Amino acid sequence: MARTSGTTPTRPSSPPDPPRAYDDAATERWAPEPDKRPGRTAFQRDRARVLHSAALRRLAGKTQVVTPGSHSTAWDTTPRTRLTHSLECAQVGRELGAALGCDPDLVETACLAHDMGHPPFGHNGERVLAEFAADCGGFEGNAQSLRLLTRIEPKRFVPSPDGDGLVSVGLNLTRAALDAATKYPWTRGAHPTRPGSAKFGVYEDDLPVFDWARSGAPVGRTCFEAQVMDWSDDVAYSVHDFEDGLHAGHITPAALTSAAERSAVWDVALGRYVPQDTDSAELSAALDRLLAQPWWPHGYDGTAVAQARLKDATSQLIGRFCEAAETATRRAYGTGPLTRYAAELVVPRAARHECAVLKAVAHRYVMQRAEQQALRADQRIVLAELAGTLAARAPEGLDPQFRALFETAADDRARKRVVVDQIASLTDTAARSLHARLTGRPTT
Repeated sequence: MARTSGTTPTRPSSPPDPPRAYDDAATERWAPEPDKRPGRTAFQRDRARVLHSAALRRLAGKTQVVTPGSHSTAWDTTPRTRLTHSLECAQVGRELGAALGCDPDLVETACLAHDMGHPPFGHNGERVLAEFAADCGGFEGNAQSLRLLTRIEPKRFVPSPDGDGLVSVGLNLTRAALDAATKYPWTRGAHPTRPGSAKFGVYEDDLPVFDWARSGAPVGRTCFEAQVMDWSDDVAYSVHDFEDGLHAGHITPAALTSAAERSAVWDVALGRYVPQDTDSAELSAALDRLLAQPWWPHGYDGTAVAQARLKDATSQLIGRFCEAAETATRRAYGTGPLTRYAAELVVPRAARHECAVLKAVAHRYVMQRAEQQALRADQRIVLAELAGTLAARAPEGLDPQFRALFETAADDRARKRVVVDQIASLTDTAARSLHARLTGRPTT
């Protein structure tokens, strides 16, 4: 919210127009501003700001699961990126949210923004930066998204509290939009039920805007729109990663009937994607339910007809998972509009298991391939070397925006955070290019 030095601007009050079921507090912005085009809702403005942001465009060059350009087969040349995933997540979330009574622009904004803070090389890069930033507040892609939305992405500036210059307030989104984009509403190590979890949604020096966005919210609880966004994210990436893996030839449907292969998939799911009280019998039943569907892509061979059937299966899976959540939630809360903290999204256990099985299948057959493991190892080396070199030589290597923040930072901790912000903003290609320029060693 403030400069990296920790200075927080004084927030003026603002009385924006509330759209539909959302009150003045939900549509308030940190810094008040007039609408250039009267007649739009506050959430339509939020959606436009995220959609037109440079940070969203940069997701086109960031790894989703498989690194773009790292493939060898004709079917494998256009995998999904963080950008295409975010767009698909937004489509799923907008329709599911609207069906449940949420403002569709608000949910779409949250879906578009949810991955904006992720660094180059996907979760692989996230782990490297978490280790590098351990002594300056850590790193987490969701916390970085909040930081980007409220501080880094240049859209609105306000006078600093001391009157000495201007300070960025990022995209200056509404309170409800920031809250809806927050998957993990707690600081590092403060998970409400799993204190050792690496997941968190805010850095300590971003607490002023976080506390403002969460004003009146139950501690540790996500708003309904954020829950819709979170399930839409799970649905989109589980289904589409499976689709990409099958299309690329890495996943063979027939293998999912093998007892040994199924056991390997259960090991992945139980270790990563399902609650501890899940057993392999539940996962086996979930996969069997999917295999029994008439639209399941048995015998996929890459022909045009098979591709059409696969696309239909993708649509069927998304519809299946969304309908399960919508039906269960309506059964619990009735037919009225569900917004903010008036409800919890209900996702049936069976649907979560089916979704988890798809995630595990993609992980087993795509991410665990030897060539991908070797690539990820190389990515970790590149990013770790880049972080160390950039920290030692900064402000050399910093973009003008981050150079200015580095030069005005209050201490070494704040300066290191600027370095982290710079690296997190890079695409995969830009990270390799900057690494080569600073180290003098070309990367593959």
